[in-house]
Amino acid sequence: MATLAALETATPHALFRLPYAEDALAPIISARTVALHHGKHHKAYVDKTNELIGGTEFEGQALERIVLATAGKPEHKELFNNAAQAWNHAFYWRSLKPRGGGVPGGALAEKIEAMGGLDSLKKKLATAGVKQFGSGWAWLVTSAKGLEVLSTPNAEVPFTKGATPLLTIDVWEHAYYVDYQNRRADYLQAVIDKLINWDFAAENLARA
Repeated sequence: MATLAALETATPHALFRLPYAEDALAPIISARTVALHHGKHHKAYVDKTNELIGGTEFEGQALERIVLATAGKPEHKELFNNAAQAWNHAFYWRSLKPRGGGVPGGALAEKIEAMGGLDSLKKKLATAGVKQFGSGWAWLVTSAKGLEVLSTPNAEVPFTKGATPLLTIDVWEHAYYVDYQNRRADYLQAVIDKLINWDFAAENLARA
C-alpha cells in the first residue's frame, strides 16, 4: 500500500514529529490539548509498541506491517492496540493543518462531487464521528466501492479491511475534552470546517 509508506518508521519507532507548532491549530484545538495528546497519549502508544516488540519477530518491522500482522489475533491484542494507535495518531496529525478546511480540488473534488458533493461529505464525516459509540475514529477512505466515510472503534484502522485511508479525525475524548468537554459534535464541525487537510487526502488518493 504505497499510500501508507510515508508513515512507516524504522524501529525502535520514534514519536511522529508534528508538522506544525503545538499552538498552530488554535483556537480550534488548543496548544494544551496538542501537548497532552501528542506528547503524552501518542508517545505512550509508541513507547509501549517498542517495549512489546523487543526480542520478537516484530522487531525491525514498520508499524503498518505490525498492524496488519496482529489484526484480529487475540494473542497479539495488546501489540495491535498500541501499534495501531501509534499509526492512527501519526495519520491524524497529517489530516489536520493550520488554516485548513476550505474546498478540495482535482481528482478528489471530482470523486466527492460524484458521491453527493462536499456539503454532503462533511455531514457524513461529522455524523460518523458523532455516532461512533465510545472511543474511535472517523475516516474518509477509498476502496473498491470508491470514496466512503466510515468509523472504527478504539484502535481499529480501515487498511486491515482492504480500504485505503485518506484522512481521519480522532474522536477519543483525549482529542477534544479539554477544549470541548462533552461537545464532540462541536469539535468535529470545527475541525472539518477549519482544520481538515484536503491536500493530504488528495495526496493519499493519488497514491492509492
